[in-house]
Amino acid sequence: MSSIKIECIASEGYRIGESPVWDEKESALLCVDITGRKVCRWNSVSNQVQTISVDAPVSSVALRKSGDYVITLGTRFAALKWKEQLVTTITHVDKDKPNNRFNDGKVDPAGRYFAGTMAEEIRPAVLERHQGSLYTLFSDLSVVKHFDQVDISNGLDWSLDHKTFFYIDSLSYSVDAFDYDVQTGKIGNRRSIYKLEKEESIPDGMCIDTEGKLWVACYDGGRVIRLDPETGKRLQSVKLPVDKTTSCCFGGKDYSEMYVTSASDGMDKEWLSRQPQAGGVFKITGLGVKGVPPYPFAG
Repeated sequence: MSSIKIECIASEGYRIGESPVWDEKESALLCVDITGRKVCRWNSVSNQVQTISVDAPVSSVALRKSGDYVITLGTRFAALKWKEQLVTTITHVDKDKPNNRFNDGKVDPAGRYFAGTMAEEIRPAVLERHQGSLYTLFSDLSVVKHFDQVDISNGLDWSLDHKTFFYIDSLSYSVDAFDYDVQTGKIGNRRSIYKLEKEESIPDGMCIDTEGKLWVACYDGGRVIRLDPETGKRLQSVKLPVDKTTSCCFGGKDYSEMYVTSASDGMDKEWLSRQPQAGGVFKITGLGVKGVPPYPFAG
């Protein structure tokens, strides 16, 4: 095991930092601040952070094959042109639920954008339950709803052979797997592969490494954990200097660096004084594993 190093690369104090995605073309890390309503891009060469403000909670960002990005904004899938700072709506979901917003989203191996919704929180992790759904935006810009009754739609990723879809509904405290058909984007046969321990707290964002193991950020648990989806065992736990770790991805030149976002919403002055880096973005090196480059949205 090489020695693990954790550094805060962007101490922006995001309210709910989320959805880290590595943009290889730009040598940059994208992420969002959901309640801060901004999309952020940290340039690994210049070490500068650029942000674009948007008009609603923005919960995930993804690369787009044709260039630029797609985002989930309020209850909309939208396109984002970075240079022009231009956001255009692609389509709406949950129109009958004005209190809902999107949460985490990610593009599948075939270029479809999966993202789920939830009710707006009263305070962190406190909300009207069973209001969310999981959706897919296809490359022809049509939308399919997979299921509803979701509390907090969260982390998602796909197995290396593209036959399994992994998914987290946070308040179930479980990491779930589905059979997955990469040809059609259909999912089925849901099952739990890991239940979180008490000290791990709430499962949030998730990513996969090149050994097929899952990494899950533990909200209020202050860590990322590595799981074996075959055995359902936890293999590793990496503690961070903040409690509200929200999501993780691999990036850097060879995808050997892990980036972890965090939140500061719901923390009082005393708590923030103990954790001044809350809401920062962290880089972990020395994990000894690499990640899978993100898939771009094909539409």
